Amino acid sequence: MGRHLAGDEDPAIDLDGVAERRDRRRRTGDHEKERRAHGEFLSVRLVAMTTSKTRTLVLLPGYLCDAELWADMVPDLQALGQVHHGNLYADDTLDGMARRVLAEAPQQFVLVGFSMGGFVARVLALMAPERVAGVAFVASSARGYSAEENERRKAGAAPGIRPPRVGTGAPGLHPDRENDPALLARLRGMQKRLGPEVRTRQAALVRRDGYGDLERINCPSLVVACRHDRLRSFAETERMARHLRHSSFEVIEDCGHMAPLERPRELAALLAGWIRREGL
Repeated sequence: MGRHLAGDEDPAIDLDGVAERRDRRRRTGDHEKERRAHGEFLSVRLVAMTTSKTRTLVLLPGYLCDAELWADMVPDLQALGQVHHGNLYADDTLDGMARRVLAEAPQQFVLVGFSMGGFVARVLALMAPERVAGVAFVASSARGYSAEENERRKAGAAPGIRPPRVGTGAPGLHPDRENDPALLARLRGMQKRLGPEVRTRQAALVRRDGYGDLERINCPSLVVACRHDRLRSFAETERMARHLRHSSFEVIEDCGHMAPLERPRELAALLAGWIRREGL
């Protein structure tokens, strides 16, 4: 026997109501799935954003270079995280420089050392391995200097080391750009800002052979060589990659020693790709 309908209740209307409720439940379920999927998407985006915002790149400059060295790279590097400039100006030993950088840097960071800064990066990575997520060596070396080379540096006579004087070229630049007025002005500007005291301290650094030390660095590493580098031989830079346990090796073509000034976008792209691949 059928269900009794009271008053003006209509079976057709009731069936429509059931269908409507079923449809509403289906739409609600679809909406919930969409909401969860959207939430997961936002979560992934949030993690990515948080990673880039909390990652710090500590930049270590070369001999007689200041923050201007990295100026053309900063916009690209800031997309990777916070940028911190290491202070290599107040000490006359690699250990002293490394300790000062550690004292001023955040708890963990990705380290990028250019030329002389690569020597400091090597010491620092072994001094506090738990704080270095990864280390990049740009146009650097681990070759020790002879006693004669050290004395020449202290006297300021090492060829190609001192920034160029007015009217002279810069051996640190690509041969085709060694007389580039804009690049020469930037090199001289850094030299002038840092002054003779910093020059004396940095020239006094004793650089011993460190290829054996590289073998004890366990974090991911990147070694970047410049094809037309006249201050660092291709062989000694490539040798660094062979001694590092977990290394990538890249070459910037048509570039002299001063990669951050000569090829800033290419160098920044190499760093970004390496950081992405290693998940730093």
